[in-house]
Amino acid sequence: MSTEVLVPNDLWEEDDEAVITSWLVSDGSSVSEGDMVAELMVAKIQYELLAPATGTLSILKEIDDVVAKGDCVATIA
Repeated sequence: MSTEVLVPNDLWEEDDEAVITSWLVSDGSSVSEGDMVAELMVAKIQYELLAPATGTLSILKEIDDVVAKGDCVATIA
């Protein structure tokens, strides 16, 4: 069973979308719960996206993709 890496719904209030500015780990890499895996940009503010579980990361969205609150951007199995 895999765990979804979601864009948090409560990360920011005014904007509904963010841009993935970087992946801090490669597709297929092992991650631990709490590791920083990506950075998102919202209204010139950079946010860190953390791994919600331990396992192997599978990236679903690319750098510069626009994502909305609640979107799944990767999975961890």
